[in-house]
This record gives sequence, structure tokens and C-alpha cells, in this order.
Amino acid sequence: MKQAVRLPHEAPIDMPVQRFDGPPPPRRVPEPWSGPDQDQGDVLARRIILVLLTAMLATAASTALKESLVADGWSITDVVLLGIFFPLFALLSFGFINAAVGFLLLITGLRPGFMPTPRWASPLKGRTAILMPVHNEDVDAVYGRIARMAEGIAQAGMAPGFDFFILSDSSPEAEAEEVAAWEKLARRLDCAVYYRRRAENIGRKPGNVAEWIRRFGGAYDYMLMLDADSLMGGDTIIGMAQVLDRRPAVALLQTVPMVIGANTLFQRWMQFASRLYGPISTAGLVWWSGSEATFWGHNAMIRIEAFAACCGLPDLPGGPPFGGTIMSHDMVEAALLRRRGWRVHMVLTDETFEEYPPTLIDAAVRDRRWAQGNIQHLRLLASSGFHWINRLQLLLGASAYIASPLWLLLILTSIVQALVGEPSLLNSGTSGAVLVVTLLLLFGPKLLSVIWAVADRERRVALGGWRTILPSVLLDVPLSMLAAPAIALTQTIDLIGIAAGKRSGWDPQSRERDGLPLREILPRYRWHLLLGAVLLLLSPLMPVTALWLLPVTVGLLTSPLLVQWTASARAGRWAVRHAIFAPRRRELGTAPLPAQRAEAA
Repeated sequence: MKQAVRLPHEAPIDMPVQRFDGPPPPRRVPEPWSGPDQDQGDVLARRIILVLLTAMLATAASTALKESLVADGWSITDVVLLGIFFPLFALLSFGFINAAVGFLLLITGLRPGFMPTPRWASPLKGRTAILMPVHNEDVDAVYGRIARMAEGIAQAGMAPGFDFFILSDSSPEAEAEEVAAWEKLARRLDCAVYYRRRAENIGRKPGNVAEWIRRFGGAYDYMLMLDADSLMGGDTIIGMAQVLDRRPAVALLQTVPMVIGANTLFQRWMQFASRLYGPISTAGLVWWSGSEATFWGHNAMIRIEAFAACCGLPDLPGGPPFGGTIMSHDMVEAALLRRRGWRVHMVLTDETFEEYPPTLIDAAVRDRRWAQGNIQHLRLLASSGFHWINRLQLLLGASAYIASPLWLLLILTSIVQALVGEPSLLNSGTSGAVLVVTLLLLFGPKLLSVIWAVADRERRVALGGWRTILPSVLLDVPLSMLAAPAIALTQTIDLIGIAAGKRSGWDPQSRERDGLPLREILPRYRWHLLLGAVLLLLSPLMPVTALWLLPVTVGLLTSPLLVQWTASARAGRWAVRHAIFAPRRRELGTAPLPAQRAEAA
């Protein structure tokens, strides 16, 4: 058994702090990305088509609504409603067109990106560090994932080209357990495994990674960025490193992880939804993003030279929500890479996984951090040298959260108009047509995803066949409708707190849970119940509007029960027994380790 070495010799590399104002830094002149899988020649035309179709749909719907609303003259509520309606409808249109493009690409076999990851017989040129930042995580689970990845790499005969680093930001009390588990792991794996715990957790995860780069980054060509719940196949990791070997202008390859480790009904629901609905939306995203793709902070292979030169993040002046540490750092880092000329690509590939929060509440806690980070991006939209696509991605990320209070404001405005007797979105002459189109834009991507999934026998079987797909979709649609208003109100409350300067915490993420008592749920959903009760009491005064808003009212009033039911592992097992949310595709994370198989034998 080999000796465990805690850290290798330091190999410092400079990582200068960047500026977002003033003249942009000089651009690097990269080689073009070529090949059948990524044709950049018409990417501008793709983007123009996407933007024009989005604008046309939003303009047509807004014009039809305006003609109906102002038939009796303009009012303040008409102006407010139309001002809210256009951006919301544009977001819906953008998402639908993106998914429709992805559907056409996949159904015709014209996949963007590559799947599976290509592998070449040539040896690796660069050395890769695989970074696993941890913060008071379940040691057995995290180290088990490291072992699976390391053994997959070793089985391919590539262990000398990959070193693992456990970058701990855990509390001092957790260090002893982490070190003891690391020593056992490092001695038995062929890949080198190192461990470092920071005494001061400066800058959260990006600060953790930056500290490693400045100390050890000079010894490596690439780094595979992971989260504590990340898992990737050995062949996928090796193939991505080979792509960077062959494409020196590419700085970052972002994969699209699938959800694994589902236990509660909520996790199984999200896992199935991501596998059924995710591919066509992702294919559309790859189609138009080209070499200006985004970065999600994990399950991505990065060229260290480029990242160190471009991505030293400053603290933003002022206090929260717009100042301080850049929280959603990944999208900003992608923009910084691109402004220097480096290529950033998203790829569709196999064997890349992540876990999902076990409950709606845990998802909302994580979402709150993302909301503050994405709202913070609004002050970076005017940063010098950013590509316009990167600015659009930053804007879309913020809009995903701003949309929630806008939807609620749209509903409240419609209620006011109904109560005072004015034509509104929900009772105007064109309301039926506009709302039918809205529903088509909302649920169209789901329908296209089902068509794509069942069109191929292998895909259909991987998702459990008709026996699983049909009941899963029939349950997903009402669950989504009931959960949407509660999620929108939660995000609105979070945005109000963010605007008031309430900071997001940095507590460890909850990755396992089985059930939530109502006494824990009700305090978080008191405003949801109150708003639902108000809508119910107003129903007799606005019967037509109340009928349209019935899913919202029911969703708010039942939100605590929905949270409790979906948080149950027992409900998750019930779903599997009834072939609901139960894909058959074998997950990399479900196979036992070789050591475990030997013990079982």
C-alpha cells in the first residue's frame, strides 16, 4: 500500500485580479473551432433567428392584448399590465423556441456538441487536477464518489495523468474525520489524492479554487471542476482532457449533469423531469451559444493557463445585494474567458452526474443563494469587453428570478382590474386566445420532449417505457402547476430580503432527508397560505378571474402539504413501485465499488 502524501510541491502561478471597468485587456487570437460537431459559420444567423422570433411572438401577443384592454381608453393598470406582460411573454417565447430548435436537432439526429465524449488512442499531453471543494460534507459519500472516478480513470490506464485534490473549507471540528478518510483513500487508489483545509474561508468556493491555483496550478494544464455531489465517468473525464489537448483555443468544456441519488419523491420527480425534458432544451442552448457558452461551476474541464490569466475575481464595491463577493461566479468567469478570446463550449456527453436537494425547502435555500448571485450580475452587464451573448446570459440568469415577482404583479394587476370592472388579461375579449398561446408556450416543450423520448425504442426503454413515461407525465403536469405559484412567491420573498440587504448564508447543503413535519414547513409558507386565502375570499367578487386563477389559489393553499408529501422517501418508494418517475437507465453511482464487490463475494 502506497504512502499518503498530503500535498505535492507547490507550483505557483499568477492569477491577477480582474477589472470590469476601463479598457478591456488585449484579446488572445484563437484558432477557429472546426469539425462537423461545431460549425461556427452560421452561429450569428442562429442567434438573430432566435431573437427575432422571440420579439415577434412577444410583440404579436402584446399588440393583441393592448387592442382589447384599451378599447375603453387607457388606464394606469393597463399601462402596468402591458409593461409587465411583454418581458414575461418574451421569456416564455425564448424558452419555447429554444426547446423547439433542440427538438428538431435531436429528432433529426443533428446533435450539437458530441455524445458520447470522443476518445482517441493518442496519449494525453496535459496533466489534469480534479478539484473537489467540500464544506462540512458527508465524508463517506464524497470520498466514495472520488474513488469511483479514480478507479474509472485507472481502469483506462490513465491514472498518472490525473491527480485529485480535496479542497476543504470545512470547520476545524471536521478536519480529523476528513484527514483519516483521506489517508485510507489515498493509499489504495492509483491516482494521487491530496488533501488541503483552509484555515480562513475567504471568497467561498471561488476563493478556495483561486487559492489552489495560485499555489499548485503551475504543475497542471487542466482542472476538472467538481462540486461535492459531482460524479463523472472515467472515459468522459479522459475524453474531455483529450479535447483540450487537441483544441488549444478552448478554455472550458461544460457538461450537462444528470440527476442521480434520488430518494425522496421530490428528488425522483426532478430526476425524471431533467432526463425527459432536459435534453431538447440543452440541445437548443448548445445550438445558439456556440463558443460563448456559459459555465455552471462544476462538472466542467478548464484550461488552467486561461482561467488563471482571466478569472481572478475582485470583491465588488458596496454592500449586498450588489456588492461584496461575487456569488454566482461561474457565469462571470465564462464571460471573462471569452473577452480575452478563449472559447467556452457546452457539450452533450454521457456519464456526468450531480445530486439534487431532497425537498422543496432545501431547493429554495439553494435557490436563494443563486438568486442573490444572479441579481448581482445586473451591475456587471456593462462590463468592458464582454461579448453580447455573455451579457444576454447574465441578463437571462437575473430575469429567471425577476420573473417571479413580475408574474405575481401581473396577477395582482389583473385582480384589481377585475374588481373595478375594467377589461383585464383574464377577462378581456382576447384573453382566451392569449392564455391558450401562453399555455402552449409553457407546456409545448414538455410535449416535444415526450415525442422525442418515445420516438426511439432505446430512449423509451431507458425512461421506463410507456408504463413509466405516461403516468409520470400525468403526475408531473399537475405537480408543476401546483408548485409554480409557491415557488414564485418564495422567490419574490427572497428578492425582497435580498433588496433589504439580508445576506445569504453559506451553510452546508442538505443532500439527504426523509420527511418534513408540518411544524417546520408552516412558518416558511405562512405568506403562501395568507395570499391563497385572500384569493379564495375574493373569488365571489371576480368569478371569471377566479376561475382562471384557480390553479394559483389551490397551489398556494396546498403548498405545505405538497412540500411534506414530496419530501418523503416513502412516497419516493411508492412512486417507484408504481413505475412513476422511475427511469431504467443504470447510473454510474449505483454500481458498487470493486472493493465492495469483493467483500460481498
